[in-house]
Amino acid sequence: MGPKAVVSEGDLFRHPLREQINLKHPLVRLTDLINWDGLNASMSASFVSRKGRPATSPRLIAGLLYLQHAFDLSDEEVVWQWVENPYWQVFTGETFLQTEPPIDPSSLTRWRKRLGEAGVEELLAETIEAAKRAGVIKASSAKRVIVDTTVMQKAVAHPTDSRLLERCREHLVKAAARHGLKLRQNYNREAPHLARQIGRYAHAKQYKRMKKALRTLRSRVGRVMRDVERQLDSVADTGRIALQELISRTRRILSQKQKDKNKLYALHAPEVECLAKGKARTPYEFGVKVSITTTHKEGLVVGARSMPGNPYDGHTLAEALEQAAILSDVKPDVAIVDRGYKGIAVEGVKIYHPGLRRGITRGLRAMIQRRSAIEPAIGHMKADGKLDRNWLKGALGDAIHAVLCGAGHNLRIILRKLRLFYALVLIAWLSRSITVDFQA
Repeated sequence: MGPKAVVSEGDLFRHPLREQINLKHPLVRLTDLINWDGLNASMSASFVSRKGRPATSPRLIAGLLYLQHAFDLSDEEVVWQWVENPYWQVFTGETFLQTEPPIDPSSLTRWRKRLGEAGVEELLAETIEAAKRAGVIKASSAKRVIVDTTVMQKAVAHPTDSRLLERCREHLVKAAARHGLKLRQNYNREAPHLARQIGRYAHAKQYKRMKKALRTLRSRVGRVMRDVERQLDSVADTGRIALQELISRTRRILSQKQKDKNKLYALHAPEVECLAKGKARTPYEFGVKVSITTTHKEGLVVGARSMPGNPYDGHTLAEALEQAAILSDVKPDVAIVDRGYKGIAVEGVKIYHPGLRRGITRGLRAMIQRRSAIEPAIGHMKADGKLDRNWLKGALGDAIHAVLCGAGHNLRIILRKLRLFYALVLIAWLSRSITVDFQA
């Protein structure tokens, strides 16, 4: 069942929260800038059944997702800090002070799945509108954008052959025990010892011994896999599909070579890709490519989308500009990109990149030089936000996480503008009071 309309009722024994807090606080002012009714309507549209328990308030979920990505918190941390912070409770629509968690943290997982990528894009679009109301950007700011790509790393361990093989064996042995399959041998003592020895041989640069131990470990994992595969017919239909998928991934890990393409880098996350961005400190990163679109002057995020398959940067430009036009209601006229987008043309959009000579005036050159302004924006999204590591599952989790990271970055920009305005007002008031006292 969809969420019920919240009816505010008076309480003779409690004071409303807004009568006890500072109404000039940036978070309170941000609350008044967001169109919560529009978010409620868009988030409630996914509920088609009228049966069951009424859903949680969409404003509460939207507020918690905003706070989580604005302040880089986990699901558990954002719920428990909500209990301790009255300003957060006002932000999510509470009238009176609450002393208990509003939801179980796992509810955020189910809401993210229900919203999907289109639902969280509504949250990002609303932050763009709030930035316009706060005066952070103008309506025409989205006509000039900067587009760049980065890597959003997945929360997986660094993939090595020995670790992947040992993880496959562990999962196969556990699955066999769960389904009542009797294995000839599970190698619970030998296989972990071999995995440790492979790491030690590699560290000591004894590659001949390392390769021999790796062949032995691969043969042990293959034996366990074939033993489980022979007994598949005795497994119930409910668990057979999952077990077949595990065997398929194990066979894929057993057969893949060093130079192969489309390798499996994590047993639980087959969507993870290996990306090389040319960084000296991190030659290879494991995750998914993400395209970020910001306004040229203010650096506000008007588009963020995951690009699975590690496509060429230029092939992602049209999709990134289309998303920016939909979310900001303004079609970009000018896109500033780096040299990785050379040779790409998008209808109706002028594309500039460093290295252009013909027809480049002094003003255009200054505009192109500002392309690097997107780099610190991406850095802040990773350092201050959650873009550096994605804990959400699957390709859908990648898409949702990228969009929410953009929304969190926009909220931090708006809050910084509101704090600065409040500080300037306070300084003006203090200077005026000091002048009056001095004249008296």
